[in-house]
Amino acid sequence: MDASIKHRDSNKTFTFVTPPADSSIETLNEFYWTNEAEPHVQRRKLILEKYPEVRKLTGYEPKTKWYVLLVVLLQLSVSYYLRNTPVLSLKFIGLSYIIGATANQAIFLAIHELSHNLLFKKPLHNKLFAILTNIPIGIPYSASFQPYHQLHHKFMGDEYLDTDLPTKFESIILSNLLGKVFFATCQIFFYALRPMFITQIKFTYIHLLNIIFQILFDNIWVKLFGWKSLIYFIMSSFLAGSLHPCAGHFIAEHYVLNENNTPRTELKNGSNVIPIPAETYSYYGSLNYLTWNVGYHNEHHDFPYIAWTKLPELRRIASEFYDPLPKVNSWCGVLWWFIFNDVNLLWNRVKRQGKEKHGYKIDKVDENQQ
Repeated sequence: MDASIKHRDSNKTFTFVTPPADSSIETLNEFYWTNEAEPHVQRRKLILEKYPEVRKLTGYEPKTKWYVLLVVLLQLSVSYYLRNTPVLSLKFIGLSYIIGATANQAIFLAIHELSHNLLFKKPLHNKLFAILTNIPIGIPYSASFQPYHQLHHKFMGDEYLDTDLPTKFESIILSNLLGKVFFATCQIFFYALRPMFITQIKFTYIHLLNIIFQILFDNIWVKLFGWKSLIYFIMSSFLAGSLHPCAGHFIAEHYVLNENNTPRTELKNGSNVIPIPAETYSYYGSLNYLTWNVGYHNEHHDFPYIAWTKLPELRRIASEFYDPLPKVNSWCGVLWWFIFNDVNLLWNRVKRQGKEKHGYKIDKVDENQQ
């Protein structure tokens, strides 16, 4: 019998049906299907019960905006410097990879902080500053990222509302060596385009402002310094989400890799029940200094309204909650293991039956939540 969860609201009852763990591979689609709630809400409650002082860590970090402006200015400076450099030259590509991709990854993740309203007190100020921060990315991105990312937090693992999850089509086509190379090389395209095919969000004046401001900036920048200076921004954005050390976090955060994955054909102790693994993984290495501590990912999902500067303190206070969790030791290693270890596939994600499929739709995301 299929496992199910029944939920009742004021108007109707609907049921989420999930395949049982001992179903055939064809039924499971090789994802880790579960009808358990995601772990972060429960762990947050337990931590706050034991350590109420954690509440003092919440809130925005005002000094972050100055660091972000320095990164934006760095990108503008390098773009100006390369304005007359051939695009396919070693100098242009090298600086785009070493400086540009690293800086734009920091910009992507600064927009991530802004999506949680962690740079300014007022949500509108975070949205407007995100549009300014967006400049070196080259295309409008910040306004659409926030609502999709909040759905990722609110409905983690939901097959329709969490657009961080690979689709069944992606997993079928790309779960092989060449497919994984292509996916890891072009991650940025999957994260940019997949949401539009899965879940539609409301177009707001912030989206329009983001588009207008970015187009105006790009046109002015090209008129002043030429197309090569804009190509630097675009190349930096592509490389930031490609085979770059900092891009390892995309896969490291939620993919079930290596020893954390239980191969479907090698279940332990002869059991036909597939255990559900951890679905979020933290990384505590030195690349956190370049990425606003995004590696503290269990901590971030537990407390998305704690700014990057306070996440190490959260881990120190609640160490007994975090130390036992499986973690990632190398983002570079993640890219290598993901591509060349046969057990690591796009299927290796925890999924929950989508609420939208059963008539429960999200009309509005609370963008004011910290």
